[in-house]
Amino acid sequence: MSDVSNASTPGFSERVRSILGGPLLGRAIDTLQVNLGYRYNMACAHWHVSAGPGRQTGFMTINAHGGWIDMQPLDDHNRRLLDNVRPGGWKNPDPASCYNLVVIGAGTAGLVTAAGAAGLGAKVALVERGLFGGDCLNTGCVPSKGLLRAARAAHDARTAGEFGVACERASPDFGAAMARMRGLRVGISVHDSVARFTKELGVDVFLGEGSFTAPGILEVDGKRLRFRKAAICTGSRPAVPDAPGFREAGFLTNETIFELTALPPRIAVLGGGPIGCEMAQAFARMGSRVDLLVRGGQVLPREDADAAAIIQRSLERDGVTVRLNTGVRSVAGTGGEKVVALASNGATSGLAVDQILAAVGRLPNVDGLGLEKAGVAFDRRRGVVVDDRLRTSNRNVYAAGDVCSAYQFTHAADAMARIVIANSLFRARQKAADLIIPWCTYTDPEIAHVGMFEHEASEKGIDVLTLTVPLADVDRAVLDGETEGFARVHLKKGSDRILGATVVARHAGDLISELTLAMTARTGLSAIGKTIHPYPTQGEVIRKLADRFNRMRLTPRIAGLFRAWFRWQRK
Repeated sequence: MSDVSNASTPGFSERVRSILGGPLLGRAIDTLQVNLGYRYNMACAHWHVSAGPGRQTGFMTINAHGGWIDMQPLDDHNRRLLDNVRPGGWKNPDPASCYNLVVIGAGTAGLVTAAGAAGLGAKVALVERGLFGGDCLNTGCVPSKGLLRAARAAHDARTAGEFGVACERASPDFGAAMARMRGLRVGISVHDSVARFTKELGVDVFLGEGSFTAPGILEVDGKRLRFRKAAICTGSRPAVPDAPGFREAGFLTNETIFELTALPPRIAVLGGGPIGCEMAQAFARMGSRVDLLVRGGQVLPREDADAAAIIQRSLERDGVTVRLNTGVRSVAGTGGEKVVALASNGATSGLAVDQILAAVGRLPNVDGLGLEKAGVAFDRRRGVVVDDRLRTSNRNVYAAGDVCSAYQFTHAADAMARIVIANSLFRARQKAADLIIPWCTYTDPEIAHVGMFEHEASEKGIDVLTLTVPLADVDRAVLDGETEGFARVHLKKGSDRILGATVVARHAGDLISELTLAMTARTGLSAIGKTIHPYPTQGEVIRKLADRFNRMRLTPRIAGLFRAWFRWQRK
């Protein structure tokens, strides 16, 4: 165990500067001083950092492998978070002679793989260079949904008058909302903590950069981990636009936006996908002036056009300026005001903002893993190449999650991790193609989808019957004042088999599960119609789809026979 005297050893300050020079460039770092409240070894050193506008003094973990973890603001919540997901003073264990499974990456896919394998009795090593819990816990699902809930509360207070409730003094407190999120994140982090995996699950945890040195060996912190099987679960990172001046001006991604403690008065959000739309709405509802810059002609381009149009109208009602068919030519300014040069339909203009959020896609984390030495094929944009059983070109190495899949969702990573456990340890033959994976964008209203879209079925030569029920036909939605939305199913023509479904509703993410279950169990829409749904609930919209299908089965010929039958009974 080294103490703070290490800060004065030759070359140490140069090492710190080299680490800060790249990743923290443009973040207006003012001072760097040793946090005397921590003793540390070179595997994990804690530092205080004072940062620029909107980001309070925080602290950073620097590890011996050149990695860094920026954790802001400096408060009790984030101290406790680090204690759970990247404990100071951590000493990597002596490795076992051979592991049944070595897992690289402690995000959702890695944690589920490691926990499941260890629970079955396998000897497991789990390697993580950053924070346990990965993107979902630290910079993705958990913090974003915490902020979205606060933004929804602000919106509900603002619109309470239509329900006869006066909230004249209601106003959002961005700093308090973010503090609430950090406090809740700490509680959730216990489940993903280093302590749980080591003490409760018996996993050997190694913190540091892991790299393959041979097809059956991974090296981390100078230690060689031999394995029978390995799983690459290193996730993905935000892509960064290459517009001139963009990096120099400074920007936010999902990895940094939840460090803010002060609401930016003006923010430009680049990208009309799920992250861009969610954050645009959240910041607008909290009080920012928001411009959403979308390169194409539709927000949420993966979704049906009429569903995406509902989301766009909702964003605009909340004050978001949605700029379609708009690209970024360049960015000027540093630290304070930034001016974004825009190009739209042949015209150019300038947009002055205080912050820029880049939400233009993600890239797989494949660099620095020594994949070539392991004989693992990969692509820097598409990730690790796997077959339908999630096995790589090295028959003893598997992959799961964002690093190898187009379905970049936490629940998809969880499902793929379970396939990896079965196939790698028990020689099962489970297929990723058999997974029925829903997704949801958590705007207000939400938009959820599972299975095929109508155009995808047409491209495959499948004839479909599409049924849509508007929420305006559902009593509970009317009473809730939430009639903008619908439920839609695509059935294989001539049957009640569900090929795909879309729901647009305030809680669409909850409603889509009934349809996902029906598809997974190969239960037709008729079975849903036979299921009693409590009244009044918005879930009735799913039953109404089945009712509509059943009414369509009453052909004119059958209806004529029924009328004749009833006339005969009246005689």
